[in-house]
Amino acid sequence: MMVMMSRSFVQRIGLLALFLSSAVGFSPTQKTFGSGLKPHSSPLLTRIYAQSENAEKLSTKFGGYTVKQRLREEVESPFRKVRLVFFGSSAGSALTALYFSATNVLKAKMGGYPDSPSLEDSLTSCGINVAAAIICAFLAYRDYKAGEANLARIARGGALAKLNVMPAKEKLYQNKISTLGDYRRTSRVLICAGGEEYIEELCRSLNSDQMKGENVIAQRLAEVDVLVVPVLLLPESTASSKPVIGDCKVCWAGTLPTDRDRNFDSSRADDVIGFPRGDASWSDYLKDDFDTAQGQGFDVLKKGITVTVKKNGKILRRATGMPRWLEFVDTLEVADGSKFGMPGDSEKYGGP
Repeated sequence: MMVMMSRSFVQRIGLLALFLSSAVGFSPTQKTFGSGLKPHSSPLLTRIYAQSENAEKLSTKFGGYTVKQRLREEVESPFRKVRLVFFGSSAGSALTALYFSATNVLKAKMGGYPDSPSLEDSLTSCGINVAAAIICAFLAYRDYKAGEANLARIARGGALAKLNVMPAKEKLYQNKISTLGDYRRTSRVLICAGGEEYIEELCRSLNSDQMKGENVIAQRLAEVDVLVVPVLLLPESTASSKPVIGDCKVCWAGTLPTDRDRNFDSSRADDVIGFPRGDASWSDYLKDDFDTAQGQGFDVLKKGITVTVKKNGKILRRATGMPRWLEFVDTLEVADGSKFGMPGDSEKYGGP
């Protein structure tokens, strides 16, 4: 009897264990970091999740600009919103006062209101309120337009930083792609965009001895930390809504020397050359410069346009034509100083 009871007890325990293991096996697993819930097992994963979540929030667009761009504009001009509220509310107050002043003018005209101001005083008040409303509204509108222009500049600077380039000295199969943002604080960037003839002339000016002595332009550019980015604009650009970008690396490598080009080698200046990658983003960025130059009567494909970017990522100048290399190098250090008041500048560039 005891043996039979012990066997029955063991069987029951075995069935209970089997049931519990099945329940565990079919229970829903906890969602991990990739499924959208915050991970709590690892502080590192939690930090990564928070950073990705913040980046997603900062990249949210409203009104055509991201949250990050609007925050940066607020940092650059911290009292703009205060001025907008002040001048806007002042304009509203002046319009409200104008309503009562106009009522007083009507009372003075109709007569029969002994407690109302005189017609002359009422007209004076109307004039003052009209002038105040116009001035405050103008100041608010001007500040608003300045903020929109600053936002457009910040957005354009962000688009510039995201443009992809591939250093010419890198082999194509190595596929080493960088963004212009990677060159901030280390290099200045000169974007030279034009048609095929312009790019070929640019190549010859950097890679051949066109004067009596040896061509040292590439070495001089390297001394002042300049990266030259040639951008090939195809003939279809003139008829298109935005520039059409071609393969500049092929055009550059296929350039042939003329009679005045001695010791020509298209790879001679590779240390300071970077070729654009991602035609669509380059086309979008160059559209405004292309349209502006065309609107001023310049033949962009023939004369070309240049955009000089400082080490801090801001635009130094925009121009047309072939760069005057020696003048460009001589004035660059004065126009764009090396130091930015950031840690490590003194050790890198010298001085206090």
